[in-house]
Amino acid sequence: MNRTLPLILAVALFMEQMDSTVIATSLPAIAADLDTSPVTLKLALTSYLVSLAIFIPISGFMADRYGAKRVFRIAIGVFVIGSIACAFSNSLASFVLARFLQGMGGAMMTPVARLVLVRAVPREKLVSAMAWLAAPALIGPVAGPPLGGFITTYFSWHWIFLINVPIGLLGIYVSGRVLPEFPKQETGRLDTIGFLLSSIAASGLVFGLSVISLPALPPIVGVCTVLIGALAAVLYVRHARRTSHPVLNLGLFANRAFRSSIIGGSLFRIGVGAVPFLLPLMFQVVFGLTPFQSGLLTFASAFGAIAMKFIASTALRLGGFRVVLVTASLLGAASIGVNAFFTPQTSHWTIITVLVFSGLLRSLFFTSSNALTFSELGDREASQAATLSAAFQQVSIAMGVAVGGGILEATALVTGTALGIDAFFNAFLIVAGLSALAAIPFLSLPPETGSRVSGHKRRRSAASATPAPAAE
Repeated sequence: MNRTLPLILAVALFMEQMDSTVIATSLPAIAADLDTSPVTLKLALTSYLVSLAIFIPISGFMADRYGAKRVFRIAIGVFVIGSIACAFSNSLASFVLARFLQGMGGAMMTPVARLVLVRAVPREKLVSAMAWLAAPALIGPVAGPPLGGFITTYFSWHWIFLINVPIGLLGIYVSGRVLPEFPKQETGRLDTIGFLLSSIAASGLVFGLSVISLPALPPIVGVCTVLIGALAAVLYVRHARRTSHPVLNLGLFANRAFRSSIIGGSLFRIGVGAVPFLLPLMFQVVFGLTPFQSGLLTFASAFGAIAMKFIASTALRLGGFRVVLVTASLLGAASIGVNAFFTPQTSHWTIITVLVFSGLLRSLFFTSSNALTFSELGDREASQAATLSAAFQQVSIAMGVAVGGGILEATALVTGTALGIDAFFNAFLIVAGLSALAAIPFLSLPPETGSRVSGHKRRRSAASATPAPAAE
C-alpha cells in the first residue's frame, strides 16, 4: 500500500503537470491551427492557472463534505473531459474555455491526492509515500517539452490532450478499486465570502504575475490585477479572523512546522518556478538549440528526481527535517546558480550532470517539505493544510516565472541590447539567491521537529544506551 497508493495518485499528478508544460512547446502549431498568434494563445496557459487558483481554496471543503476518494475520481473525470474539449477546439475562445475546465479538475487533483495519502498512510511511513508521490509528479514538467515537441512534429498537437483520456480513465478505475473509503467530515456551511475573497486573491496574483511574465496583454493589466489580488488577500485575512470556519484556516500558521514548510517552500519555488522558463529559453535563444534538443537536455533533471526516492527516507532518518531542508535549500539554490555559468561552449554532459544533481536536490527538498507540512497536524487539519499548501505553491511558481522574465526584460532595458547571455547570468543568480532564503525558516526549527515522520528522534533514542529524558 505504501507504494501502490502514492503511485496511483502520482499518475494523476503526472498527467496534470505534464499537460501544463507540454502545451508550451506546441503553442506555435496550435496557434496556427486556431488562426491566432502564439502570444495571444498564451491566454490559454493563463486561463488554466486562473482556474487552479479559483478552485483550489475549496478543494479541502469538497473533500471533507463529499469524501476525498469520490472528489479525487470526479476531478480526474473533469480533467479528462477538459482534455477532450481542448483536442476538439476550433477557436481561441473554445480552447481557453476548455483549458479553464481542465484547471477545475486539476485544482482538486493535487491537494486531494495529498490529503488521501496523509489520511491513508501512517505518519511514520509518510516520507517514503511522499517520495513515491513526488517522483512522477516532478518528472511531468521536464518530460513535457520533449514529448510535446515529438508529438507535434511527428503526429498532431491534438494527441497532446487525447493521450490523457486512457490514462485518466485507467486512473478513475484503479483508484476506485484501490483507494480506501474515507468517512465524510463535519464541515458546516461553506464560507462563501471567504471563498470569493480567497479566489480573487489567488487568481488575481496568479493572473497578474502571468501577464507580467508572459505579456499576452499590456503589462499594466498585470500590475493592476496583482494589486487587486493583494487587496483581496488583505481583506481575506481580516475576514478569516472573524469567522469560526473560514474556507482557508490561517490558524494553521501557528504551528511552527507547518509555517516553516509553507514559507520556506514558497521561497524555494520562486527559484524552481523560474528555471523551467529560463533554461529552455536560454538554450534556444542564446545557444541556438531546437526545442526538441532543449527539451532533451532539461529532461536530465528527471533522473535526479527518480534517484531521490531511494535516499529521502534515509536522509531524514539520519539528519532530521531541519538539517535536510537547510542543506537541500542551500545546495539546491547553488545548483540553480550554476546555470548562470553555462555558455554555448559548455559540454552537454556537464550540463546534464548539473541538471541531474539539481533534480535530485529539488526532489529531496519537496519530498521533505511536503512531509513536514503534515508532520505535526491531525487528520482533521490535513484537508486545510493540503489546500493552503497547494494555493501557496501556485502563487510562488507564478511569481518565479514573473521574477525570471522581469530580470531578463530589465537587463535588456538597462543595457539596451537584445536578449543575451548576460541577462540569463543575472536572472539565474538572483533567483538562486531567492531560493537560498528558504533555509532561514527551517533554521529556527527544533532538531526533533516531525520526528514521528522522519524517524530521526527514534533513531537517536535507539542508539543511546541511556534512558530517554523524563521530559520526553
